[in-house]
Amino acid sequence: MHIIITRPIEDSLEIISKFKILGHKVTHLPLLNINKISHEIINFKNYKAIIFTSTNAIKFLDTKKIPKDILCFCVGEATERKARSVGFLNVISAGGNVDALKELIFRTHEKNDGRLIYFSSEFITIDLDKILIASGYKVDRIINYSSTAIEYINENIVELIKNTQVDMLYVYSEKSAINLKNLIKKYSLLDDLINCNLMCISEKSSRVLSGLKWKKIFIFNSGEEEFLLYKI
Repeated sequence: MHIIITRPIEDSLEIISKFKILGHKVTHLPLLNINKISHEIINFKNYKAIIFTSTNAIKFLDTKKIPKDILCFCVGEATERKARSVGFLNVISAGGNVDALKELIFRTHEKNDGRLIYFSSEFITIDLDKILIASGYKVDRIINYSSTAIEYINENIVELIKNTQVDMLYVYSEKSAINLKNLIKKYSLLDDLINCNLMCISEKSSRVLSGLKWKKIFIFNSGEEEFLLYKI
């Protein structure tokens, strides 16, 4: 199969490698540029745990003054590996989705155990901090990176999409979906994707793209990409 992955390359290497090992053709089509956002100095002594729902949150975090034994809640295995790679020792993963991460926090961190700090981008699929706060937790959300839309597709990628049937396309955020829709129209790719299965990380992202022509639309959780191969 011909599969398109739209995440930034750092977040895509593992799944691209898996798909290629399985014999599939993979095209990398990033939709967003990721940029660091500066924030105030944080006293990590005020927090009992850190929440990460993206490797980018760790990538743009200055870890030098953070105790490496602080508890880190990570959304999935890739985020867990990134946290360990920068020196964090007490890291647990929810297996790839925010709902599971929420339940993990509920099970392992009592409301009175201490304040949590959550690093994220300005756009998140699920307002995890608000959910936790509504349940009685003390959570501070810090935005330490942002994303901007990529406006151009490499001409070689455009030709590849036009000349090679695309079987699956993965979209990882509502903002990515909005930009994908714009790029499809800009490069007249609508008819080239009518036999493509669209894989969306959330209902929000699927709604953005549902008005275009697709073979089928699936909702998936991060970490389930490989298993979706057997659904089509």
